[in-house]
Amino acid sequence: MLNIFFGEMPEAIYDTASYFNNTFLDSWIEEDFSRKVIHDIDRAKVLSPQAVDSRALGVIPVTGLSGGVKTLLLIDHMPKKIFNASTCGDNCAKWLLKIAKRHDEDITVNLHHIMDFGANKFDIRIANTGEVVKNMGELILAAGMLLGEGDVQ
Repeated sequence: MLNIFFGEMPEAIYDTASYFNNTFLDSWIEEDFSRKVIHDIDRAKVLSPQAVDSRALGVIPVTGLSGGVKTLLLIDHMPKKIFNASTCGDNCAKWLLKIAKRHDEDITVNLHHIMDFGANKFDIRIANTGEVVKNMGELILAAGMLLGEGDVQ
């Protein structure tokens, strides 16, 4: 199950781009799931473990991928760590749910904003309270109680 902790979380890894750039393995990039994430989020095709062909930027190194893709790949390949997923746009929400389903253990992410998980039903545990929410209305209510006015986007 996907767990979301809203607000400050000292144990969360916040600089996901630098963390990714210094820890990713070539094997991550070559996996079919990673290729799908990279294609969907960045509109890029994996050419090798070190290069992707991006519609917007041309051929770039893997370290040039978006912060959202880097964060998703970290979450998928290091499920015991907690990453700040606020570097992810709403286009990453479905992938967070898919990553959580790929793993036998719960996945926990940290957010400082309300991410749009769409109109479909889902199961997300609010780690701050233990409450399980099943749709965006419930998620907004739960998150709104936990995020200060300056945090809500």
